Amino acid sequence: MNLKPLALFVKHDGMSSRASITCQYKCGHACAHDVPNNSNGEYFGDIVKSAMTRRGMLRGSAATVLAVGAGSVLAACGNETATAATGSVDSGSAGSATGSTAPGTVFSPVAPNKQDALVVPDGYEQGVVIRWGDPMFEDAPAFDFDNQTSAAAERQFAFNNDFAALLPVEGQPNAYLLVASNEYTTEPFMFRGYDPENPTEEQVKIGWANHGLSVVQVQGEAGSGRLTPQFGQYNRRITARTEFAVTGPAAGSDLLETSADPTGTRVLGTIANCSGGLTPWGTVLSGEENFNSYFANGEQVTDPTAAARLKRYGVEGAASERKWERFDSRFDVAAEPNEVNRFGWVVEIDPWDASSTPVKHTAMGRFKHEAATVYITGDGTVVSYSGDDERFDYMYKFVSSRKMQPGNSRAAMRHNMTLLDAGTLYVAKLTGDDPAAIDGSGKLPASGAFAGTGQWIPLLRTGEDGRGESLVDGMTAEEVAVFTRLAGDKVGATKMDRPEDFEPNPHTGKVYVALTNNTKRGVDGKAAADTANPRNNNKNGQVLEIDDQHAGTSFTWNLLLVCGDPATADTYFGGFDKSKVSPISCPDNLAFDPHGNLWISTDGNALKSNDGLFSVVLEGDRRGETKQFLTVPIGAETCGPIVDEKRVIVCVQHPGETDDASIETPASHWPDGGSSQPRPSVVAVWKSGGGRIGV
Repeated sequence: MNLKPLALFVKHDGMSSRASITCQYKCGHACAHDVPNNSNGEYFGDIVKSAMTRRGMLRGSAATVLAVGAGSVLAACGNETATAATGSVDSGSAGSATGSTAPGTVFSPVAPNKQDALVVPDGYEQGVVIRWGDPMFEDAPAFDFDNQTSAAAERQFAFNNDFAALLPVEGQPNAYLLVASNEYTTEPFMFRGYDPENPTEEQVKIGWANHGLSVVQVQGEAGSGRLTPQFGQYNRRITARTEFAVTGPAAGSDLLETSADPTGTRVLGTIANCSGGLTPWGTVLSGEENFNSYFANGEQVTDPTAAARLKRYGVEGAASERKWERFDSRFDVAAEPNEVNRFGWVVEIDPWDASSTPVKHTAMGRFKHEAATVYITGDGTVVSYSGDDERFDYMYKFVSSRKMQPGNSRAAMRHNMTLLDAGTLYVAKLTGDDPAAIDGSGKLPASGAFAGTGQWIPLLRTGEDGRGESLVDGMTAEEVAVFTRLAGDKVGATKMDRPEDFEPNPHTGKVYVALTNNTKRGVDGKAAADTANPRNNNKNGQVLEIDDQHAGTSFTWNLLLVCGDPATADTYFGGFDKSKVSPISCPDNLAFDPHGNLWISTDGNALKSNDGLFSVVLEGDRRGETKQFLTVPIGAETCGPIVDEKRVIVCVQHPGETDDASIETPASHWPDGGSSQPRPSVVAVWKSGGGRIGV
C-alpha cells in the first residue's frame, strides 16, 4: 500500500525538512495547530532585570555514570525556498586539524549533504550497535518485517530510538548497559498494507510494544569503539503496558483517578519518551513529551474548565492518529477523562534491577518534557532541569530538599530514587540587557552579545511527607503538579522558542539549552522577538547559555549560538569567525565531551541538508567554533549523542521518512543496504585504529 499522496498531508508552517508524515506520527502535527499557549504572560520587554548569579561545580558518582545523550520532538520549520548552506562558507577551514584547534574537535568537518548514509570524518569508522527488531533475549525471534507479532516485539529492540545512555557494568571490563528511549511509532513504515483508518488489534499491540525504553547489555571491542549486544541479565523492555508507580503530590489525587486505577497511584505504561538524563546515582530519567496526540475525542469534552485544560496541553479533535482508543478506552478522554493526566511526567527507571517498578515523579510537574538532566551542587543538593518542547512554552528546574547518598548499595539506590519526590519546582523568567535593540531581525545588539538576567519563580513545594504546597495563587498543589503549564502562565514565565534539551557542563557548571525554532514568533499577533529569542519567524533556533545559582533563584544568561547559514546576517557563533564554521540549523539534543566541548544534534535542518552532530568550543579564543562531525541518512533525525574518549554514539531516528516514500518505494535502505527497509538504529563511531575522539 502506498502512503497518502503528498498533497493530502498537512503542511506545517515554514516547510521544514522534516516530513509531514513524521510530524503526523511524532507530534500530531503540532506546528499545524494553534499555539497552545495563548496566555498574556510577560516576555522580555515587560520584565524588570533580575539579579546576578554565580557558578557551581558538578559533583557526581563516577562509579556508575559514564555518559549521557539527549533527544528531540516537534516539527522543525524551515523555509522551502532556502538554499542548502553548502557553498556559503569555507566549510573546509572550519577548525581544520592544525594550530590551536581545541582538544576534542581535531577532525575534518563533514560537509552538508543529502546522502543515504551515516557520513563521518576521514579517519573514523562506524558500526551499528542495535537496530529496530534486533533480539534482546535468547528466546526472542529474529526480526521479520513481514511477520511481526506483539509477543516478539516485546522481546526485541523497539522503534525510533531517541535518548541514549551508556553505563559501565562494575566488575566486567568493557561491558556496559545501553539504555535507549523509544519515542514513537510510524505505522505506515512498519506494516505492509497498513490502513490508517482501520488498524488491526495486533498492529496496535505491536505499537504498544514499540514504545517506552530498551535496556540492553553491550560488549566493547579492544582497539575500537565497536559495541555488540549481549543477552545480559539486565536486559529489559519497558513498554506502553508496563506498570509504573506514581510518587509526589499528585499521587492519589482525584485528577489521576481512573476506573482501572481508583487509587490514582499506578499507571500502565509510558509513551512519547523523548530525551532524558542519567543520574549520578545510576538511574535513567526519561521525559514523556508528545503524549497529547495519543488521546482521542477531546472535542467531546464540554465542561469549560476541563476543555480549557485539554486545549492548553494540545488534546483536541476526534479520533487519534493510531486509533488506540478502539482497543483500550483509556485513550478516549470522553470515556476516561483523567487518563491523559497520567502522562507528561519525568519517569525514572533503575536499569540495574530488571524486576523493579519504574516511577513517575509528579513533584517535577507535568508538561511536554523533552528531558530531565541532573546537576549536583557542592553540598550535595540535587537540581534537575527540563524544557517544555512547545512554541512559546517554558523552562523549568526542580531543586530537591534531600541530599544524595553516595555509593551503589541497594539502600542508597532506594533513597536516591526518592530525591525527585521532595523539593521545589520553578519556572524561568528572563529579561534582556538591551531589549530596545531587538527588532526581530536577529541583529546583534551594540553590546556585542545577546545577554541578560533571570529569575526562577517557585510554583510548587513538596514536603518530606509527599504533600504539596501551591505557590501559585488560585491553584491547589495538585493542580500545579498536573497542570503546570497553567501555573507558568499565571506567574508570567518567559515564552521561549521550543526549549528542548538542557545540559549542565560538568567542567564549568554552566547550563545549556537547545531552543529548536519557532516560526510563530512575532507572527499573527504572537509574542514578538526578545533578547533570548531574537528573530521573528525563527526557522533555525538558538542555543542559550545560563550561569545559574543552581539551588538558588537568580541567573545570568547569553546566547552562545544563533543558528542558521553563517553567510546570513541573522546568525551568531559566540563571536567566532563565521567564515570558519559549519552551518547548523534546529538544535535539539546536547552532550559534553571529556574536554568540556558542547556537542549538538539537530532535528529538521532548515538548510536543506541532512541532520547532523556538531561540536562547539565553549572557552578561549575559539569560543563558538562549530564543526559538523557527522550527518545521518536521508529523512532521519540525529538523537541521543554520547561523546566519550573512545567513541561517539548517536541514535538515528526515522530514517527514510519522507512524504514520497512508502514500504514499496523506500527513500532509504539504511542501515542494511540492498533493497531492505530502513530501520531506526543506534550507531557507534570511533577513530580508525583506536585513539581518542577529536584528539
